[in-house]
Amino acid sequence: MSGENSAFEGIGFGYRPRAAYASDPARSRGRFYDEMESPTRSPFQRDRDRIIHSTAFRRLKHKTQVFIAHEGDHYRTRLTHSIEVAQIARALARALRADEDLAEAVALVHDFGHTPFGHTGEDTLNECMAQFGGFDHNAQALRVVTKLERRYAEFDGLNLTWETLEGLVKHNGPLVDAAGKGLKGPVPRSIRDFNTLYDLHLGEHAGLEAQCAAIADDIAYNAHDIDDGLRSGLLKLDALEEVSLPAGILAEVHRLYPALDPVRTGHELVRRQITRMVEDVIVMAQARLAETKPGSADDVRRAGRAMVVFSPDMTAQEAELKAFLYRNLYRNPTVMAVRAEADRVLRELFARYLADPGEMPEGWRGVLANATETVKARHVADFLAGMTDTYALKEHRRLFDHTPDLG
Repeated sequence: MSGENSAFEGIGFGYRPRAAYASDPARSRGRFYDEMESPTRSPFQRDRDRIIHSTAFRRLKHKTQVFIAHEGDHYRTRLTHSIEVAQIARALARALRADEDLAEAVALVHDFGHTPFGHTGEDTLNECMAQFGGFDHNAQALRVVTKLERRYAEFDGLNLTWETLEGLVKHNGPLVDAAGKGLKGPVPRSIRDFNTLYDLHLGEHAGLEAQCAAIADDIAYNAHDIDDGLRSGLLKLDALEEVSLPAGILAEVHRLYPALDPVRTGHELVRRQITRMVEDVIVMAQARLAETKPGSADDVRRAGRAMVVFSPDMTAQEAELKAFLYRNLYRNPTVMAVRAEADRVLRELFARYLADPGEMPEGWRGVLANATETVKARHVADFLAGMTDTYALKEHRRLFDHTPDLG
């Protein structure tokens, strides 16, 4: 496992000054498999580039965020969502003098483990895999970047740096307590198994850059789900005026532009909401960093609390907004009807492949000779999780006579 500790006197790094608490690529803990360093890119820049060039990244183009793709070309997919998260994560990292490239890498890779058909797919696969260890999208993302991507001659996976891997696994906080017990239930086996080979310090927070990516995810989807909800007609501006965060922004927009049409009013709401949340995070993070005075990236990890957070007031407003979106968008009868059909598609595919692995493509079915039922089920889950919405429906049409019209 390499240390990658050169001074990076290369020809194209484009470094900006970093704070002492930032993750320094010159002091990266390296990669699981030793590699020569690049003369033109830092280790974190290479991670970002490997993520973008991966098959898993391209598949995000046809994976649902909230609305199935055929419902309109302008709705977010996992790909467009990830790009928006990366933009916000870079902005936060820049403001906090952290490493922008690492923040961007974690943001771009954070949804690699998501299934087709949004959270419906994850819920379905978790139920199908209940007796085989369950399914978790963060654990699946780790499997993708350490095992399932097969692009390089010398190793499986993308061989990302320790810092990107820990950010992927722990961007939402520590996974275990001081005694090693899972903080939110059992730690998925895929994460535990990899951690025995390459210790990601599951009891600590992730570095500042991963924390930027995590909160950027919240900021992005809170805003763009409003945008997509308005576009779909499932949300109305007048209903949003009953929720404190968008209500305050809408009052401001109406005051400044009293004759503005509803479509542009919605766009003004979304962009101003992103700005307001980003600025809130920057102020709070700067205050916590000033209080804590971390002198290194490891000091951030061991601080005992996250540095990149919303203020108490914004935390309450964001929780209220999430509850509103849950009731009025994610659980809207129209969305739920589509979710039910998507659930059936994945359940039937899982059952068929598990009963007859020969129905999977050549590269997938050939490795299951003499495999246990648990190994076979995980293999089927890997195959299904990697599918796009469109491929899942194509496979269902090939195998069944009653595929719903979802795309």
